[in-house]
Amino acid sequence: MATGRLQPVTLTPEISAAAAESNAWPFEEARKIIARYEGKDWPKSVLFETGYGPSGLPHIGTFGEVARTTMVRHAFRVLTQDEVATRLLSFSDDMDGMRKIPDNVPDRKALEPYLHLPLTSVPNPFGGDYQSFGHHNNAMLRRFLDTFGFDYEFASATDYYKSGRFDAILKRVAERYDAIMAIMLPTLGEERRATYSPFLPISPKSGRVLYVPMKKVDAAAGTITFDDEDGTETTLPVTGGRVKLQWKPDFGARWAALDVDFEMFGKDHGPNMGVYDRICVALGGRPPEHFVYELFLDEHGQKISKSKGNGLTIDEWLTYAPTESLALYMFQKPRTAKKLYFDVIPRAVDEYYQFLAAYPRQGWKERLGNPVWHIHNGNPPQIELPVSFALLLNLVSASNASNKAVLWGFISRHAAGVTPDTHPELDRLAGYAVRYYEDFVKPAKQFRSPDAEEREALSQLSAALGKVGPQADGEAIQNAALDVARALPRYQDHARKSPEGGPGVSVAFFQMIYQILLGQERGPRFGSFVALYGTEETRALIGRALAGELAAETVA
Repeated sequence: MATGRLQPVTLTPEISAAAAESNAWPFEEARKIIARYEGKDWPKSVLFETGYGPSGLPHIGTFGEVARTTMVRHAFRVLTQDEVATRLLSFSDDMDGMRKIPDNVPDRKALEPYLHLPLTSVPNPFGGDYQSFGHHNNAMLRRFLDTFGFDYEFASATDYYKSGRFDAILKRVAERYDAIMAIMLPTLGEERRATYSPFLPISPKSGRVLYVPMKKVDAAAGTITFDDEDGTETTLPVTGGRVKLQWKPDFGARWAALDVDFEMFGKDHGPNMGVYDRICVALGGRPPEHFVYELFLDEHGQKISKSKGNGLTIDEWLTYAPTESLALYMFQKPRTAKKLYFDVIPRAVDEYYQFLAAYPRQGWKERLGNPVWHIHNGNPPQIELPVSFALLLNLVSASNASNKAVLWGFISRHAAGVTPDTHPELDRLAGYAVRYYEDFVKPAKQFRSPDAEEREALSQLSAALGKVGPQADGEAIQNAALDVARALPRYQDHARKSPEGGPGVSVAFFQMIYQILLGQERGPRFGSFVALYGTEETRALIGRALAGELAAETVA
């Protein structure tokens, strides 16, 4: 089901010329598809495909495939002047057997009787009206894709197998069984080779997906013969959803059956890519163009997994940040492994708005390399954001704000004319900032007591803030803080130079401020933060630190 009609691509000679020369990775991938049809007629539609294994809840890596594929699809439409029809098919391998019980289901023991049943035959452990575990997880994927506004069609392997849409390719696998086995057997160990078959029958007695050797494959009749779990010799037609294919042959067969033109997948599939391609060719198809991306890692450097539930889920990211920040994270360096955990969210948010602010000032060549052009299908919005997300987070931290109304009290006082009505995007970010602070920043805050030199530095900083006054801007406040630090030997950095030629200021000065006043290792530019929070409010915070009240909160 598509979420909506694709909007026509707005093209000008300047955009077309810039697109032809752009080295942004979506354009590079789109050119491969164009070269694929050089000298040939275009098909009725060029098919982009993404795969999803619903053995666990969808994670951000799953979303990333659709987001990135959409970016390539849009680049292709620009390069072809929007004259070639395209489709994006999100395919769920929901007929796979449940080979292990995911770690992140409510009652793992309740699912034990259903091991090896197709995922769409396993009861739904999450409650609600979904027919099965597979149907529930498919719905979770579609809900997010719909929320983001992707234009896609959803496909279920169960539906395709049972409806007969794969019957022709399954019969062809039977006809070319020996050729498929010749491709697969050299990739397997000796023990696995002895029992391997590309066909996995669904037991008519237990309903389980069976990994059993074939006793006979009758291509003319379109049947397979094998021993069922109880030893009974059984013959089944390969059509109508009575069997499915092993995952490697399934890749190649699906490409051949659907005439897929482009599919990307993670690095873990890279070693098998040649196998998929050869099977596709053996079945009379042409392998699609590929894009292999690096895997996402959790905070411990382990690959994120749907069944383990490590890393971030889609819902978790969207609880603390806008979807556009997630799309940015997917766009940047897709061939580089990246950790995907909560600490990456604030930076992704601020980087998104920085790219958005830069867009109007850029020429077309730079615009088509700007992530926001790809995130918004060539139509980035114009958004003024007078306060960064990092500043909002630190404002929440300093003020202990429990709701965004408290934040707006500071914002409106120090940014004339800025209100939730005039800046709804900032209002949205204020809500995210409060939630992120409560769940991740506040529990980790570790205030420490200042030593004697630090007490003196903070006392002088407070006095300097008193002199600049409550109306000082961020630059004046920053300079006042730097003047304090330059006069203190502990914070002088002789490798740097001040504007006057003397020693510069060590980063240790500001680290000390963040640790003692905010209970954090890092923070925003100090002058900008104080201008927003208030000089008198900051002096009061320093007073609490010197009195030992903040450090006492950590002990408590």
